[in-house]
Amino acid sequence: MSIGALDATSAYGRALGIGKDSGGLLGKAGGVGASSGAGGFGDMVEHLVGDAAGSMRAAESASAKQVAGKGDLIDVVTAMGAAETALDTVVAVRDRVVSAYSDIMRMQI
Repeated sequence: MSIGALDATSAYGRALGIGKDSGGLLGKAGGVGASSGAGGFGDMVEHLVGDAAGSMRAAESASAKQVAGKGDLIDVVTAMGAAETALDTVVAVRDRVVSAYSDIMRMQI
């Protein structure tokens, strides 16, 4: 499972857009808070998973319409491609988080 450069840059752009909506480093009260940074990453992951699930539901719906004879094959292929890209992005983020965690655990104190 390989992620191309365009897929990675579009995922990065979506992640940056999510970070702007969550308020960045400033909390809601105007002060700097550690929980707002953690919530920003958590919100980003939640949004990625939600997008992936939505893409998979759309692909399933398009394929069901095709089987029933009411949909076009190109719609099914497009929806399946979008779902695959979303799932690959979520898997890549998960792999990076696990790798970072492993690196942190190997550090000497």
